[in-house]
Amino acid sequence: MPSPRLAETIAVHASHRPHRIALHFNDRTVTYGQLHELTESLRSQLLELNLPPGSTVCVPAHKTPPTIALLLAVMHGGHVALTPSPGLGGAALERLAHQARVSHLLTATGEGLLTAVPVQADETAAEGFTRPDPARTRLLLTTSGSTGTPKIVPIEAAGFDAFTDWATDEFALSAAETALSYAPLNFDLALLDIWTFLRLGACVVLVDQQRATDAAYLASLAVRHHVTFVQGVPMVYRLLLDHGGSFAAVRHVVLTGDSPAAGLLAPVAAAFPNAAFHNVFGCTETNDSFIHRFDPAAVDGPIPIGRPLPGSEALVLAADGGHLGSAGTGELLVSTPFQTGGYLRQDLNSAAFTRREGRVFYRTGDIVTRTAGGLYYLDGRADWHVKVRGVRTNLQEVENVIAAHPDVAEAVVVPLPDPQAGVRIHAHVTRRPDTGLTGLRLRTYAGRHLPRHAIPSSVHLTDKPLPRTSTGKPDRNLIKQNRMEEIDA
Repeated sequence: MPSPRLAETIAVHASHRPHRIALHFNDRTVTYGQLHELTESLRSQLLELNLPPGSTVCVPAHKTPPTIALLLAVMHGGHVALTPSPGLGGAALERLAHQARVSHLLTATGEGLLTAVPVQADETAAEGFTRPDPARTRLLLTTSGSTGTPKIVPIEAAGFDAFTDWATDEFALSAAETALSYAPLNFDLALLDIWTFLRLGACVVLVDQQRATDAAYLASLAVRHHVTFVQGVPMVYRLLLDHGGSFAAVRHVVLTGDSPAAGLLAPVAAAFPNAAFHNVFGCTETNDSFIHRFDPAAVDGPIPIGRPLPGSEALVLAADGGHLGSAGTGELLVSTPFQTGGYLRQDLNSAAFTRREGRVFYRTGDIVTRTAGGLYYLDGRADWHVKVRGVRTNLQEVENVIAAHPDVAEAVVVPLPDPQAGVRIHAHVTRRPDTGLTGLRLRTYAGRHLPRHAIPSSVHLTDKPLPRTSTGKPDRNLIKQNRMEEIDA
């Protein structure tokens, strides 16, 4: 519940349409009337804690109806909620709680009972961090940069309201919609497929995070609940395709995060025959910033991230820091009506945010190519461009080739230090079920599509899903660390 306007609107839905379904979660159905009652009950329990006005509390982001009601109660009460991944380690959770000056760790049971654990203040740990301002934000998300260091991102209430207005317009959303919400609750995708849909009085189907890789489960949710809106990384669509069937009720398919493999679009288009397809690009700091609507049948090559959203601006910086005025390749800077005012950790802001042409821009760290016609393509992260034996290599291109192999379900490519080559490339690959894929076959395949220096020198094959960060993205740092430990062992 990133803004007071959302809480008020949900209360109105409960009054006018109490029997309309707000949430589906496994076998549980929660109406707007029930969601409001649960929120009010938790709000009453919160009052018993006698929290000072505008307190910051920590609510681990379990993706359940009670947690959603608890977030509504916290923020409706004028407080700020830090929502880390529920799988975050104890030491990291404690560190984030101290940095945000959290007073209590809150959870809600399935029966709607509030559990509150006081957090001992530590001003030393909070030094250099601004205090969250409840007049501007009611929600704090966390994100990890290339170093893996968690950063606390305030989601501005005004920015969220502007975002929901844009999304409602862009996708022609109404209370009749049903969203399949796949991403974790602490991920910024929830701003659209949970909070925006609840503000509309629409229905949200929550994917149980314990069953997120169960293809049959996902497909049954989409079909049984007549889902009309699906947003997710390519893995979501691969899982739905693995189960087979048609999802004719879906009106909008939104691709985000990773680039889809070359062979994915045609079968996805067939499985969603009545859907409009969108590629959306953004990050936690700016929310969505680019969109591209496309016809899967007409795609021949990489899908553009599109053009900036209304009210957004983009700049492309050359290697010398100069602004590219026309077509070219460089680092992407974006400014959106939805973006944060800055991290809680103050010393990070000067490097991440810069004022140009009268606006504050966020340095994404992404390398893009802008065409003469103003269309943007994502080339990869700035730190994905490495030199192997002195040759500049784009790890994103290598990853795309590996992922395009028909026996590959998911793939991540990471650079490893090498005393001779400078950098060598390692591929961590999840193969499709019942395939005989081997590392040799995969490297041979890569050799037919890549120059010699770009062929991974090592391949780890597994039948398990990729390890993921708290925001649902592949955990490249962990994959790299695990491989280095194997080498050192």
